[in-house]
Amino acid sequence: MDPMEGNGQEFERKMEEGLEAVEVTSDASKPIVAHVFKVTADPFIGKLGVFRIFQGTVKKESQLHIGDEKKTFKVGHLLSLQGKEHTEVDAGIPGDICAVAKIDEIRFDAVLRDKIDGGDVRLQPMNFPKPMNGFAIEAKSRGDEQKIGKALTSMEAEDPCFSVERNGTTHETVIYGLGDMHLRVILKKMKNRYNVEVDTHPPKIAYRETITGNAEGHHRHKKQTGGAGQFGEVFLRISPVERGGGFEFANNLFGGSIPRQYVPAVEKGIRLVMEHGAIAGYPLQDIKVSVYDGKHHPVDSKEVAFVMASKKAFIDAIHKAKPVILEPVVHMDIIVPEGNMGDIAGDLSSKRGRLQGSDTLPGGMLHISAQAPLAELGQYQSQLKAVTAGQGSYTMQLSHYEPVPPNVQQQIIDQYKPKAEEDS
Repeated sequence: MDPMEGNGQEFERKMEEGLEAVEVTSDASKPIVAHVFKVTADPFIGKLGVFRIFQGTVKKESQLHIGDEKKTFKVGHLLSLQGKEHTEVDAGIPGDICAVAKIDEIRFDAVLRDKIDGGDVRLQPMNFPKPMNGFAIEAKSRGDEQKIGKALTSMEAEDPCFSVERNGTTHETVIYGLGDMHLRVILKKMKNRYNVEVDTHPPKIAYRETITGNAEGHHRHKKQTGGAGQFGEVFLRISPVERGGGFEFANNLFGGSIPRQYVPAVEKGIRLVMEHGAIAGYPLQDIKVSVYDGKHHPVDSKEVAFVMASKKAFIDAIHKAKPVILEPVVHMDIIVPEGNMGDIAGDLSSKRGRLQGSDTLPGGMLHISAQAPLAELGQYQSQLKAVTAGQGSYTMQLSHYEPVPPNVQQQIIDQYKPKAEEDS
């Protein structure tokens, strides 16, 4: 049987001017072309890269390139796979399923070659479902963080429908898969292979804070404890900048009201508030801060005093500047049977979502474009399956941030109050 038979995909080469087809034949005498279709971690032999040989002969001691990398790896032990059995062989020819172990650089979907002749050769891209369902995870046992990191890296290398995100805003590690069952299977593998267990919970929403008005803030930091004291006073103005404008700091001091060496401390205090928030504990964005006056003491003024003074002055101004909480809004592409259009529209409306359009697809299916707040979509996958009898699917990606409704903002602020009191 021709080893190329039944292969619906073709190889292509990425060139500067675009993609070009690459002819690959089942000739064992030609240069090697093999495709890595699976990467797994074997508890006994380590990382295992499983590949199908399309052209050429892979032997022990063969020097192979991964993709277009100039560096090669040497095939030490060549394994032939039949089910769960690993048998060491001397060579593999077109049509054979083989594997190499303990090659850290090997990756899923890579093309292995013994000669690089310009351009990155690859199979035409495969379309995998995008992982949408997410859990936030944390180690059950303190000290397991490093083991968890290694386990997640291994799982991500094995499964193209699994991804890991370390959210810098919420400081959570979030894993994404195709559903609860998919993620539970991965967590079970982690426990069995790496002896690590994790607690899971819904991911936090990466809200932001900003202001909608202009305001001034002032704070005098004065502390006397018997020895050297602390003194710093800061006056500042704040104003909103256009969405996406980030943070602007302006030094409008004059006359030495705050000595030059303390200006970085003033900016540091402001940046600390930008990072940690002022009304609900979320990062601030799109604000211009202008420091225009202050006072210092020749003995008691020091860096920490101006950090504290600018923090409190900035928070004072934010509370006067009509602050709002911004929430992430995602664009959704939803595929459902045509008969479910009304159910989907009603459900999205209940989630503060907005329909943007729909298109008819073959087979009685419908493509719906919509936008909705991410905070409302925590259980959307299971809800969509229930409404469509398992026939519906969706993908989403971040579209923009917009202010939450006033009642939602108050709920978020109320949830933050205990921490605010603790920090004050």
